[in-house]
Amino acid sequence: MAGASPVPPGRDLPRACGLRDLVRYFFRLGATGFGGPIALVGLMQRDLVEHRRWFSPLEYREGLALAQLAPGPLAAQLAMYLGWARAGARGAAIVGLAFVLPSFAMVVALAAAYLELGGLPWIQGAFYGLGAAVIALIARSALKLTRLTLGRDALHWSLFALAALVTAWTESEIVWVMLGSGVVALLARTARRGPRTATILGVAALPPVLVTGLSGPATDETLLRIAWYFTEAGAFVFGSGLAIVPFLHGGVVQQFAWLDERQFLDAVAVAMITPGPVVITVGFSGYLVAGPAGAVVAALATFLPCYLFTVIPAPHFRRWQQGGSVVAFVGGLTAAATGTIAGAVVVLGHRAVVDAATAMIALSALFASVWLKKLPEPALLLVFAIVGVLLQRLS
Repeated sequence: MAGASPVPPGRDLPRACGLRDLVRYFFRLGATGFGGPIALVGLMQRDLVEHRRWFSPLEYREGLALAQLAPGPLAAQLAMYLGWARAGARGAAIVGLAFVLPSFAMVVALAAAYLELGGLPWIQGAFYGLGAAVIALIARSALKLTRLTLGRDALHWSLFALAALVTAWTESEIVWVMLGSGVVALLARTARRGPRTATILGVAALPPVLVTGLSGPATDETLLRIAWYFTEAGAFVFGSGLAIVPFLHGGVVQQFAWLDERQFLDAVAVAMITPGPVVITVGFSGYLVAGPAGAVVAALATFLPCYLFTVIPAPHFRRWQQGGSVVAFVGGLTAAATGTIAGAVVVLGHRAVVDAATAMIALSALFASVWLKKLPEPALLLVFAIVGVLLQRLS
């Protein structure tokens, strides 16, 4: 079978599963899986390795390692790898689509409602509460990622701190800081070991309703910019889907001014209250800029690099991962990416926590997320959305 890995001696062979079985599973996971990338990856291991035994532990570990080393959202990339392991490049594409499609549809529906109802006081109040609560949840996720990715490595902690400070100071993610961190980590590890040897999209042909966002119908140039910028986002973001937040903030808000600070926070909030990969926030952002066409272009552009970084190296990955150079380079990148998330908490928090009420919401959300671990994040956010509506009515 294409791409399958041999099973170590003494391990049970994985049970046979077809592409249709995987598509059904990942469609359901994309429609019901909450908790962010770490939770989704854990569910895949429980369901596909331990319960169904469709994959051997070795296959799963190799897929997880590739997803961690390559740029792109962790959970979506692992899903694509597992699809590739059973049905090659076609399997990776179909499984990835099945995983992303449910949350994309939900996000587009919410974006349409947001555009239609955004002027109503109750929806403004809901996002007033959501914005502050989301900052608390991002802060908690950043703390968890820090513990998982940095450990006790002093070099990684230094790269993390540098990226966090640069992001907080410049209020944007600087790609060269991340790439430089990878190079520094590679050189440090190497030194320790010793030396070794035209209008493509055709907007004019689309009905205006398909390209209309907050500022009216989008142009060809806008859709092309969306395609290019979100492709960059998919190609340079490592680790958790939350790592895309500071990158998007630097472009969507600061560089192109497609959204303001409040609208961007609302986009992040929508991604966190829907199941599936958090990175699907790109669909909401794209919709607000250029309607349904913008949502589709932004999502396809973000996930295309993720797909290519899965199917191209997958056949050779086992041989590559035996060398430490790739691991060292990506380790530095990941440390810097985690630092940018921490810096983004400072930047976005400054915008979301604007008064005593939002400060109390943020602190309450942080406390609840730490002490009420069994409470799903969407339910927690729903509570604070209601609190926001009530506060707006009382003010």
